[in-house]
Amino acid sequence: MRGIWQKIEQDRVLTPEFRACIERVYGERGRKALGAVDEGRVKRYRDFFVVVGRGDEYIVEGDFCTCGDFLFRGRECWHILAVRLAERTGLYEFYDLWYQDTWNV
Repeated sequence: MRGIWQKIEQDRVLTPEFRACIERVYGERGRKALGAVDEGRVKRYRDFFVVVGRGDEYIVEGDFCTCGDFLFRGRECWHILAVRLAERTGLYEFYDLWYQDTWNV
């Protein structure tokens, strides 16, 4: 998989070949990650990446995510995959503010 990630970063585009590879290797998590990128649900703030899920927004930082799948199972979730894809292709929305400033106190 390392080669495919490097190729995506180099080309900065999700070709049908890359999409098929992501889906083949990651299954449903890969499909969800690609969907989030395609639908513009990956956001980058000054402090974190955020992925908009069905019912909430999840903070992703490196190999950590605030979603239940990651917190309870300790494995790579589709939110982390979506951020990896978005980072390498530039397919995310950038907000020039701190994510914590968007929280309602």
